[in-house]
Amino acid sequence: MGQKLSETESRNSHTLHIDEASTLEQLTLINQEDMLVAMAVKEVLPTLAKAVDEASKRLAQGGHVYYVGAGTSGRLGVLDASECPPTYGVSQDLFVGLMAGGKDAMFEAKEGEEDSRQSGKNDLEAVDLTKKDIVFGLAASGRTPYVLGALDYGNEVGALTISLCCVSSGEISSHATYALEVITGPEAVTGSTRMKAGTAQKMVLNMFSSTLMIKAGKVYENLMVDVRPTNEKLVKRACRIISTCCDISDDQAHAYLLQAKGEVKVAIIMCLAHCTSEEAQSILEKHHGHVAKAMRAYTKC
Repeated sequence: MGQKLSETESRNSHTLHIDEASTLEQLTLINQEDMLVAMAVKEVLPTLAKAVDEASKRLAQGGHVYYVGAGTSGRLGVLDASECPPTYGVSQDLFVGLMAGGKDAMFEAKEGEEDSRQSGKNDLEAVDLTKKDIVFGLAASGRTPYVLGALDYGNEVGALTISLCCVSSGEISSHATYALEVITGPEAVTGSTRMKAGTAQKMVLNMFSSTLMIKAGKVYENLMVDVRPTNEKLVKRACRIISTCCDISDDQAHAYLLQAKGEVKVAIIMCLAHCTSEEAQSILEKHHGHVAKAMRAYTKC
């Protein structure tokens, strides 16, 4: 009797002859499998919501998010972490992606590096993990030793631990405070978890970081009001956000942006509340950077 295969390693009955199909048929088969991913993610939303609420409290206390993974899972963590600073204007160390094998593993496969639990612990020790922090372990297979070591060390320190895998009863699930199991089933190409499992992990990470940033006041209505205008494209985006919020021209928005020294939220408050940049900054600080809360309080005055 061979070892029982996990859902991600089993053969997909719908794609048994994908190698003999036409190009369009191959693409269609893959697309049909991809359609199942969002519904699988939907099943974990209640648990994800609890994890986000707890993580939000940690971040408000000065905590950081550490995504930990190997291979595709690790790369997705690095990707999500690297996109948060330019999108939401946060520091480079608020979201950090840690990969088995280090930075080189991002570009060159180092699959053997994932087999050490000690390495997972060591990498978190190196960033001075504290109980304010969040350790988010990613492993499509649900059993990566590197991730298990990181989660165990996170629990030891008192950090919030979250796990994400794509199999039922994944080993990492019992090592995390909040366990997310997105069951995406067999891949179109057997065992290639960069496909549906990777898509599922990308979706969950997008939702996790985006919701944290919304709760932190980085979004007003549905606009990214903490974008940093560090190049011409982002300056235009910042002006467009200000003009949309305030119903003014792009030129007027640019003038407000200059007066606000590049702070989009300050510019919006200046315009809507008819105040100076210093007054706008003070209003925002009283409401922890939330534009909607600041404006509601201001209009009641």
